[in-house]
Parts: sequence; structure tokens; C-alpha cells
Amino acid sequence: MTHAQGDEPATGTPPQPPVTEPAPAKPVKIKRTRVSGTWVAIIVALIILVFLLIFILQNLDSTTVAFLGMEGSMPLAVAMLFSAIAGAVLVALVGGARIFQLRKATRKANKALR
Repeated sequence: MTHAQGDEPATGTPPQPPVTEPAPAKPVKIKRTRVSGTWVAIIVALIILVFLLIFILQNLDSTTVAFLGMEGSMPLAVAMLFSAIAGAVLVALVGGARIFQLRKATRKANKALR
């Protein structure tokens, strides 16, 4: 025996490193896109519209509506739909004004930092 071989008997094949299994591959996370978000929004909107149509068809009883001295007759569901739309427009106007205000403040703060 030579000094390089040590106390191990010579077998003729070099020692093999221990076999390790590769780590399991991590699943690839798929990012959401604007198209997928739009698709979900369209489906939700269609479901809401179906329920709204059912509501209107079940509430066709005519009612008298008075507003600012004007008076008219229309189906109850249509009157409720108009009031809901008016409320949504009011919320959108207030929200839009707030967004405009925040963007203006952000621009002003960014200019101050430069």
C-alpha cells in the first residue's frame, strides 16, 4: 500500500459521492393580469344584471314619484334603479374629487423632494 491509499483496501473503483435527491421544484406562481381581472369583473357584472332584471320584472307595480315639484308615475323598480344610479354617481363624484386632491398633493410633495 502507498501512503495515498491509507488503510483502505484497493478495489479499483474510486469512491462515489453520496447520491442526493434533487429538491422538489417550487410551483411557478402565475401573476394575475388585467385581462383576468376584467374577465372576473364581467362575470360579476352579468350576475348582478341578471338579479337586477329579475328584481325589475317582479316589481312592475306603478308608483307616483315626486321630486323638486315634479311628479310622475313609473314602475317601482325603475324608480329604485334611478335612485341607486344617482347614489352611485354621487359617490363617484366625491371619490373622483378625493383622488384628484391626493394626486395634486403627491405631485406637490414630489416636486418638493427634487
